Amino acid sequence: MGVTVRAEPVTGAPDIERAIAATGQSPGGSLIIFPDGLLLVHRELIVSMAARYRLPALYPFRVFAVNGGLTSYGLDFTELFRQAANFTDKILRGAKPTELPVQAPNKFELVINMKTAKALGLTVPPMLLTSADEVIE
Repeated sequence: MGVTVRAEPVTGAPDIERAIAATGQSPGGSLIIFPDGLLLVHRELIVSMAARYRLPALYPFRVFAVNGGLTSYGLDFTELFRQAANFTDKILRGAKPTELPVQAPNKFELVINMKTAKALGLTVPPMLLTSADEVIE
């Protein structure tokens, strides 16, 4: 497909700035941000630099798209908290934690920020828009 994937390990804001700037110099560059506490803490820096370098980006948490990122696809934390409350309720009613089934997340959410798509000059396919859980206008 002619796609080059490059991992950029980062340990703080200077590394993030360097990695995004380097990606911004690559023709056709884009970002995929993985779920990581450090990257979540620096979300505003990441989103602003992606905008500065006009890089389309996919983020792991809804908060990135709400703050101006192009798209996010990841866990629905509201649903995870509901599952945790359900487990807590069962335990408080006498269930043994070791006997409860392990449950993987079963709901993921796609958020598309159309303001950002327009700023990047991107056309989002209608099929993708209809499958999104939220479209930010």
